[in-house]
Amino acid sequence: MINFRSNCPLSSSLDIIGDKWTLLIIRDMLVLKKTTFKDFENSEEKIAASILAARLKWLLQHGIVTKHKLPDNKKTNIYLLTGKGLSFAPVIFELLVWSEINLREIHPNMADYGVNSFLENKSAQTQAITDSYKTFSNSFKI
Repeated sequence: MINFRSNCPLSSSLDIIGDKWTLLIIRDMLVLKKTTFKDFENSEEKIAASILAARLKWLLQHGIVTKHKLPDNKKTNIYLLTGKGLSFAPVIFELLVWSEINLREIHPNMADYGVNSFLENKSAQTQAITDSYKTFSNSFKI
């Protein structure tokens, strides 16, 4: 059970996803197609194993990700976004756009995730990326 800080919708959503690690894990899954604990642990941001484990557990508890064993490797857990998790796509992409518009000048080495093409048609690009993720996740045949 979650103790929401207030009745504000923004505050309530931040009670679920309100730290950088949660959003970066979702980004890694959605954009970089990462699925395993080791994949996430090896991200450029260097999340600590204890924090990663806690965030994955939190995401599982709140129906944002699911956890499965690989069909051909029962030792390895994979994490996949649920429909609820996938619905974060527009939020992630809007944050990427915000960074491109507002931070590129002071952070010229920032990665380019194709934000300019996203700006041309946000809804079509978001749909294409979510469809791509669905195809990817369905490839695990779980």
